[in-house]
Amino acid sequence: MLPLTSTNNIISLNNKLQTLQGLVVAAYGKRYQVELPDKKRISCVTRGKKTDLACGDIVNIKLTDKAEGVVESSEPRNSLLYRSNAFKSKILASNVTQVVIVLATQPSFYEALLNRCLAAAEAANIKPLIVLNKCDLAETNDAKNKLKVYEDLGYEIVYLSAKTDINPLLPYLSHQQSVLVGQSGMGKSTIINALLPNESVRTQEISNTLDSGKHTTTATHLYYLDADSTLIDSPGLQEFGLNHLTQEDLELSFIEFKPYLGNCRFNDCKHQVEPDCAVKQAVNAGKINPVRMAFYTELSQELLSN
Repeated sequence: MLPLTSTNNIISLNNKLQTLQGLVVAAYGKRYQVELPDKKRISCVTRGKKTDLACGDIVNIKLTDKAEGVVESSEPRNSLLYRSNAFKSKILASNVTQVVIVLATQPSFYEALLNRCLAAAEAANIKPLIVLNKCDLAETNDAKNKLKVYEDLGYEIVYLSAKTDINPLLPYLSHQQSVLVGQSGMGKSTIINALLPNESVRTQEISNTLDSGKHTTTATHLYYLDADSTLIDSPGLQEFGLNHLTQEDLELSFIEFKPYLGNCRFNDCKHQVEPDCAVKQAVNAGKINPVRMAFYTELSQELLSN
């Protein structure tokens, strides 16, 4: 997490024109909650139509009242995770070091969405962590078998039953600035409640303060796990567009492709129908899993059609 600039007398009405620096800890549409260095929280809007802020951003604000302010600017980010389609983009979190992709044994998770999340994390140079929740249910073996290909690639996977024991996840969150992503119904809220049982009341207080209860399904919150670890909870996903990626970004995000990139006959090889493609040859030789190749082909064709 980026350091915050210290300040004094931050709520004095005489200093409303003073620029203060804070951390975005909640995002509700066009309204944000900004935490100042003394932990006071200010409900803020942005100037004009600017809405490209996210939890984790360090921003500079000016007070308009004791607990109201306007965001004047934001500081450069260390990382940015977002999704996009041909029409718009949605920022999920900034300045995070880890993307925690939450899956569940029931309901069945979309493997295509997992691959999209992995590609977005890799392209943003953010470490991914896969969490399989609800491992106390009967479908565990099927889900674990599906994840074997990702385990073989070196991705860390945590097997979890959040309702009964959250402890297996704790070491992976320590000293990380993490963001939870995943489909609705995978148990992200259960994980948050298990990690921070007192935060449900705090979240409702924030919602009431920002007068945006009807928008709670699109709200994003940042929580402190300890002095060195934070966790951002994002809304449940049903899709994860990658329109912001280039073809080069996409092929590099499939980490098993890297040893073969640059060895194709054609420099602009898309690894689909071109002859003498080193990536396709690696698939035929059993060095790249055909399931992953199929997901890559689907995503590549999607990008080429935009």
